Amino acid sequence: EAIGLSSEVVDEYFTGTVSRLGGVGLNVLAEAIKERQAKAFPENPTERAHRTLEVGGQYQWRREGEYHLFNPDTVFKLQHATREGRYDIFKEYTGLVDDQSERLGTLRGLFKFKFGERPSIPIDQVESAESILKRFSTGAMSYGSISAEAHETLAIAMNRLGAKSNTGEGGEDAERFTPDDNGDLRRSAIKQAASGRFGVTSEYLVNADDIQIKMAQGAKPGEGGQLPGHKVYPWIAKTRHSTPGVGLISPPPHHDIYSIEDLAQLIHDLKNANPTARIHVKLVAEVGVGTVAAGVSKAHADVVLISGHDGGTGASPQTSIKHAGAPWELGLAETQQTLLLNDLRDRIVVQTDGQLKTGRDVMIAALLGAEEFGFATAPLVVMGCVMMRVCHLDTCPVGVATQNPELRAKFSGEPEFVENFFEYIAEEVRELLADLGFQTLDEAIGQVEMLDTTDAVDHWKAEGLDLSPILHLPEIAREARRHQWKEQDHGLELALDQTLIQLAEGALQDGRPVTIDTPIRNVNRTVGTLLGHEVTKAYGGEGLPDDTIVVNLTGSAGNSLGAFVPAEITLRLEGDANDYVGKGLSGGRIVVRPPREVPFVAEDNVIAGNVIGYGATGGEMFLRGIVGERFCVRNSGATVVAEGVGDHACEYMTGGRAVVLGPTGRNFAAGMSGGVAFVYDPDGMLARRTNHEMVALEALDDDDLTWLRERVELHGRETDSAVASRLLADWDAVAASFVKVMPTDFKRVLEAAAAARAEGRDETAAVMAAASA
Repeated sequence: EAIGLSSEVVDEYFTGTVSRLGGVGLNVLAEAIKERQAKAFPENPTERAHRTLEVGGQYQWRREGEYHLFNPDTVFKLQHATREGRYDIFKEYTGLVDDQSERLGTLRGLFKFKFGERPSIPIDQVESAESILKRFSTGAMSYGSISAEAHETLAIAMNRLGAKSNTGEGGEDAERFTPDDNGDLRRSAIKQAASGRFGVTSEYLVNADDIQIKMAQGAKPGEGGQLPGHKVYPWIAKTRHSTPGVGLISPPPHHDIYSIEDLAQLIHDLKNANPTARIHVKLVAEVGVGTVAAGVSKAHADVVLISGHDGGTGASPQTSIKHAGAPWELGLAETQQTLLLNDLRDRIVVQTDGQLKTGRDVMIAALLGAEEFGFATAPLVVMGCVMMRVCHLDTCPVGVATQNPELRAKFSGEPEFVENFFEYIAEEVRELLADLGFQTLDEAIGQVEMLDTTDAVDHWKAEGLDLSPILHLPEIAREARRHQWKEQDHGLELALDQTLIQLAEGALQDGRPVTIDTPIRNVNRTVGTLLGHEVTKAYGGEGLPDDTIVVNLTGSAGNSLGAFVPAEITLRLEGDANDYVGKGLSGGRIVVRPPREVPFVAEDNVIAGNVIGYGATGGEMFLRGIVGERFCVRNSGATVVAEGVGDHACEYMTGGRAVVLGPTGRNFAAGMSGGVAFVYDPDGMLARRTNHEMVALEALDDDDLTWLRERVELHGRETDSAVASRLLADWDAVAASFVKVMPTDFKRVLEAAAAARAEGRDETAAVMAAASA
């Protein structure tokens, strides 16, 4: 998409590229180049050109450089206002941000309210600030991107206000799930499930008010992410279920989502994992986001978030900061219009975020169709951020975006500062509602008729802009509801788990062991997950002893068998299973084997589909037969045994163990930074099929062979595997045909820890030193 170029320029030189707003033509571009040339080569040879040349400041504020809405003046006034409790100074801050008549910084700076269109009302007739505050949330910034102090301060403040904070994709320590002695709660209400699935366990999901699926990130859509090993401190590794000092990769896509149906499946899985939580889908503003949002609504998401291109912290690559994503104004307007045209607007909540800073920003977002509003950078500034733009270097001087203990000690933020900020924003919204003649924010949502474009901005490049696509209201929408008013139907009452929960009543009430036998069909999706939710809700993360609830299934299982199942539950399936078996497995045991009377050879046939064990954090799986592609992607704690795997197995794995007793596909172990895989490779083909960038192929030592033999024996007992029987019958001979796939960084960290233990040195220091080497 081209933003700010005229259609004539785009059609001629960028044929096929979208340009929704128009903008500058060749004449303006030529004039800009001519002006820059004149500055560089002045007519008077004695004139010093550098005095008038641009000084930069694209990424960090510089005097006389690129204009930033967060600059020394606005940062100072915002921090002063919120720390001193001064609403009058806050109004000075919002005046500086909102007045873009001379230096335009955002698309919304070109809008103005149509005051007088409706009679204004006294402010005491407007809904309370407490009610408006419930619509606010903080952005998804992970524990890892920001410090524990900053993350918990946001959570405490938002919980006090009745608003919501967001975990980001880094998981959350279970200690935060219970209130502190003073009554404060450090639990984030919104739990995010991103492509890396870091820390996404049954307990994590049960302790959520909202669960957010991050399809893309505002500042770097489609790129995934990476946390280098030197930033994976022990406390970060704990919440992410990974190894200290070992780098973590968050894949660009969700590997269980390749179509809108797959997204609907993940929404269904997460709704089963916590039936009382709303399920969000986070999208990024871009051309076509409205169509995607319509699909998200049809997929039964409760909330869709349209995220702007700005981002929260400043840790994204510089190329992404400047050249990816689009302003939320464009994406939000397209989403609202598309949902209205497809009669879908009333069934889904629309949320937006992306450098919202003032009550005016919130009001414009509401008039464009948003019901809820996210803030990220502004709360960081309130807590002390001074926009140094070193978030990615772990050197934040004020302890906000760092894990370094010495720098974290400099953190000066308090929950009260964050509370003041949101209360002031809510009060500004109330003032604008009164001036515009609305008693409640619900009345204002989607009332785009109350916006107009400003008169020509005092800038010679702004003349060609056409903002009418943003302010367009479909004819069909004039009488339609413009905000959500009815709930999605997730169909949970039809789940097989409803029967399982009744039959497992003894275990749920007093922990008595229960065995259940039941048939299963491929329409029974996500079996075991709702039952797992009930167990985790009753007994927490520690739960009950293994095998307290044993479910014996016969038939063909639908998608996501055993997703997020906790340790107390064992699922044994005699039959076969579709995709996503053991997705997010949280300690449970899953056994899949073909029926005993089948005539075919099990190890030559497929027993389960693609993406087995994606994001598993613990537990065991035994699969008698071949499984599809992307086996054990992002496994971080489970032990999984299969008799053959497709392409891309063990991709991005960070922990746990995988055992493959048969052939592998291509690209084995791509991006694998932790955990260990053992592969039976009698024909020597594994080396050709492995991605060697991050792993090495090694021989097994005695400890490895002892552990592996025990796994193969257990696999044989659980599945009656003929492969296991053959291997065990001639173990001494076949053992040499096993190959150990070992991530190089993981090995270096383990060796550093072992050496430190042997020498009596501090293990943590040794591991982090090895990670930084």
